[in-house]
Amino acid sequence: MSIQVQTPRLTLIPLPNRHLQVWEQSGREDLEKLLGLQPNPWELESFYEEEMLQALSDYWIPQTAKFPLDYYWYTNWEIILKASSCSVGGIGLAGLPDNEGTTEIGYAIDNKFKGQGIATEAVQALSEWVFKDVDVRILRAETPVDNFGSQRVLEKNNFQKTGEKTLALEKPMQVFTWERLRY
Repeated sequence: MSIQVQTPRLTLIPLPNRHLQVWEQSGREDLEKLLGLQPNPWELESFYEEEMLQALSDYWIPQTAKFPLDYYWYTNWEIILKASSCSVGGIGLAGLPDNEGTTEIGYAIDNKFKGQGIATEAVQALSEWVFKDVDVRILRAETPVDNFGSQRVLEKNNFQKTGEKTLALEKPMQVFTWERLRY
């Protein structure tokens, strides 16, 4: 039984380790074929493309191998647009909740599909799924200070801005930090 989260327009599918391996070794086109999806080469800003590929090799693949029964907490969830049967982005979590009941959510939407409410709908759906786990008390997120669309997505999903920090990347980046509390 595979896990999926449904909304009126979207299906969110968490990728198990074997699907992540196909993505890394053969590319997204082969992953889409494996999932029975129409091909849709994502168009992402270079930062998000690089971040996703790094997460694939350095986090998603090793963590889903380490936690095969809880893989959905450690992987990319494909955001499938039902009307076109194609993947329009990814969303995921930073692992099982920690001792304080906290985990983090992140997402990226194909530029061709931005401005249609897809990210808002996907964040809402995955947030609701996450909060079904009684151990989760706080869902966190970070957005670049200049990514107003992503900030709006979080605001629409009842996240509160909690601060600002600099990510120590090759090119340092200012981000806002966000939290959504369990009601």
